[in-house]
Amino acid sequence: MTESTDRQAFAERYGALFEHSPWVVRRAAEFLPLEDLHAGLMKVVADATPEEQLALIRAHPELAGKAAIDGTLTEASAAEQAGAGLDRLTPAEFERFHALNAAYRDKFGFPFIICVRLTDKAGILAAMERRLGNDRETEIATAIEQIGEIVRLRLESIA
Repeated sequence: MTESTDRQAFAERYGALFEHSPWVVRRAAEFLPLEDLHAGLMKVVADATPEEQLALIRAHPELAGKAAIDGTLTEASAAEQAGAGLDRLTPAEFERFHALNAAYRDKFGFPFIICVRLTDKAGILAAMERRLGNDRETEIATAIEQIGEIVRLRLESIA
């Protein structure tokens, strides 16, 4: 196998780890072999430009949002949201998610991100309400941290 083939195989195997952002894995492939896969991937995110980081954050769907309703979530996101019960919301819960998603996006300019596999509906709603009090820089850092948790769990499930 050539170095180029190794990078291509790596990109194909891990390309879907980051929502609609295969560039992270492609860029990490340039540094193969990686001593710690997760750390190497997250270093690419940390070293990305602020614009690239925002694009990565914005590539994520809103929780219980339009993509969930119209069935356009990625397979991983659909499974993760279903695991947290977001596919089985009461009308009142749905309205609360919708209102919080809108308030969050209006304030920060990107969707609320949380690793739903580590919480439940009530925990997500509480985090949305609490994090609305943060400043934008804190939320960008928190979103990237949460993306890291999402990717860590996705890696564990394919390892």
